[in-house]
Amino acid sequence: MAELWKSLPSWVRNIVVPIIVLVLVWNVFWFVFGVVSALVGFVIKALVVVGIAAAVVILVKKAAKS
Repeated sequence: MAELWKSLPSWVRNIVVPIIVLVLVWNVFWFVFGVVSALVGFVIKALVVVGIAAAVVILVKKAAKS
């Protein structure tokens, strides 16, 4: 691997490789951010559904008493 690295021209080692690394890191960051955002969104939707279901149960019990 060291021979391959040393065989690359200096402009490739100093410019192209860091740009490729930055692009890969950027893509990984946004992938992780997207997964976390999707999970948070799913949790919020689940809590809203549970809240609505609880409100319906409470209203049905009140209606059954009267």
